[in-house]
Amino acid sequence: MGGLSWIHWLLIAAVVLVLFGGKGKISDLMGDFGRGVNSFKKGLNENKEDPKVINAERADAPKDTVQR
Repeated sequence: MGGLSWIHWLLIAAVVLVLFGGKGKISDLMGDFGRGVNSFKKGLNENKEDPKVINAERADAPKDTVQR
């Protein structure tokens, strides 16, 4: 107990590479994340007055009178 296995060292190395692997990697990742969140919010706000209905009957469409 107390020793680190090769999997632990691999995970530590991966974290160090992500944090210190090059200039601006973290800021690039956070910028991409921020653009994704903004795009998601913009998509939610679009077409609020005209929602899309898929595979549903229109409310004003005539009903089928044939019973099965």
